[in-house]
Amino acid sequence: MGASLKIGERVISKSEKPYFIADIAANHDGDLARAYKLIELAKEAGADAAKFQNFKANLIVSKYGFEALGHQLSHQASWKKSVFEVYQDASLRDDWSEQLYNKCREVGIEYMTSPYDMSSVDLADRYVAAFKIGSGDITWTEILEYITGKGKPVLLATGASSLADVDRAVEIIGKSSAGYALFQCNTNYTAARENLKYINLNVLRTYAERYPNAVLGLSDHTHGDVTVLGSIALGARIIEKHFTDDNSRVGPDHGFSMTPDSWREMVRRSLELFEALGDGEKRIEENEKESAVIQRRALYATRELEAGTVVTPRDLFPLRPIHPDGIPPFEAETLIGKRLRHTVGKDCYLRRSDFE
Repeated sequence: MGASLKIGERVISKSEKPYFIADIAANHDGDLARAYKLIELAKEAGADAAKFQNFKANLIVSKYGFEALGHQLSHQASWKKSVFEVYQDASLRDDWSEQLYNKCREVGIEYMTSPYDMSSVDLADRYVAAFKIGSGDITWTEILEYITGKGKPVLLATGASSLADVDRAVEIIGKSSAGYALFQCNTNYTAARENLKYINLNVLRTYAERYPNAVLGLSDHTHGDVTVLGSIALGARIIEKHFTDDNSRVGPDHGFSMTPDSWREMVRRSLELFEALGDGEKRIEENEKESAVIQRRALYATRELEAGTVVTPRDLFPLRPIHPDGIPPFEAETLIGKRLRHTVGKDCYLRRSDFE
């Protein structure tokens, strides 16, 4: 069967259809009603889970540390506020967790969150069926161990990581009794077109070979769905993309997020691709059995062959169609030198029963 895990009622494995996580993250903009709306929109667009992030600014970023850098880097360079202020604004109130969980249950979508400190792990544990760990915490072995100890599936993003980092993390999360998943990820959130050349989807091949017990996934921050389709073709079965209703809104995550329309199209195309992948077993498919009859050749008589004729190569020619009792061309040599039991007319196909 291969690697598998279960989130809620959904079994996730290479043979099952992809599982889609709509990462609402900070796109709630501090408004619970807006968070509810995004949950509803995610469900309508085909997401299997709506995901948030639980953290406290002072437990995830150092105000002094970022100020000491001298300037804001990467995607944070475009932020109008300091890094600490942005994280303060984006943090979820603890009392929202139960309300968001209940809203997800009402809508019929799985509630998920990424916890970024120990107390947030304990809070999330009351509500989640699986833990998602962001790329930035791949080297914080203490929290990896703490989350793994909760006995639920562990989903780990591996952006901005070396193979040694992934090996170290898998030593821990690989002990999860409920299974684990590795997400290929690139953590540049600028949504620049050139980021595609850094996505490196073929890392999924490496993961499949190196970590056979891992379910594969993709956590992606590029526009469109080309990376999603490519990852599914390479075996990814959990897809995480950010989700909003308006890319023009001000906030750290809106610009590179999917919207309901683009999400719906991504899911549609992804499920079509998954259906087309098949199981890898080469066979004549049910829908091509008739075309196999009309397109394949059988051995036909080039002239009238009377009973008693000893067949020569010149007496046979391969033509379409092939009847159920026809003889395919690759068996022609087995007929040469054999005697016919009865007459076969010109342009008629030969059968084994025609021979002595």
